Amino acid sequence: MPESTRVALVTGGSRGIGRDAVLRLAAKGVSSILTYNTREDEADKVVELVTADGAGAVALKLDVSDPQSFDGFVAQVRAALGQLGAERLRYLVNNAGTSSTATFQEGTEAELDAQFVVHFKAPFLLSQALLPLIEDGGRIVNISSGLARFAYPKRSIYGPMKAAVEALTRYMAMELGPRRISVNVVAPGAIATDFSGGTVRDNPEVNKAIASQTALGRAGQPEDVGPVIAALLSDEMGRVNGQRVEVSGGVHL
Repeated sequence: MPESTRVALVTGGSRGIGRDAVLRLAAKGVSSILTYNTREDEADKVVELVTADGAGAVALKLDVSDPQSFDGFVAQVRAALGQLGAERLRYLVNNAGTSSTATFQEGTEAELDAQFVVHFKAPFLLSQALLPLIEDGGRIVNISSGLARFAYPKRSIYGPMKAAVEALTRYMAMELGPRRISVNVVAPGAIATDFSGGTVRDNPEVNKAIASQTALGRAGQPEDVGPVIAALLSDEMGRVNGQRVEVSGGVHL
């Protein structure tokens, strides 16, 4: 299949890690359908950058906390594929997420439910809904967190939800094997983005503390993670399946 016809769907592709993944894929000639929730202006900027790089891109609005919208979204994806000159998706990146700073003692049922919907239910149901549009031999990357491996203060809901994503990844890899669809999970460490209110990016004390706990001596950037996602989606990584790749610079070793 010509590289120009390959299309990735990246949820949360307008900012941060998702944005960098879209741009890394564009550099490889891969077009993208990227989603945003509220920042259409940021999504439009990414589309412009991808187009300038010679690939194609379509931005679609998606609220992953609303699974009832997924059927309608799949219809939009089908139309977007036509705009990009493709019939099916080659790649899927389940990246969209929201933060939680709840402790175990203070966590509420409402926040637990909200995090479950976004971080587990959405990747499960959206991937399921998109399966008819994913090529045999395609590739899926889910996004976890270093917090699934180690415990950190005020992450008693978020961390376990990401651990569930890692377990889901293995089951997806097993069940989609007959279609030669590989599924892997990328677990970033602390990344300096606007995620969680921009704490890692904007709070010098937090940034310094993370750097002191990391073998490579600094907090991460989106540009550290995007290339790993793009690499896992490449044909050269075709035998890598059901695996967890942490991109943390060696935190809490």
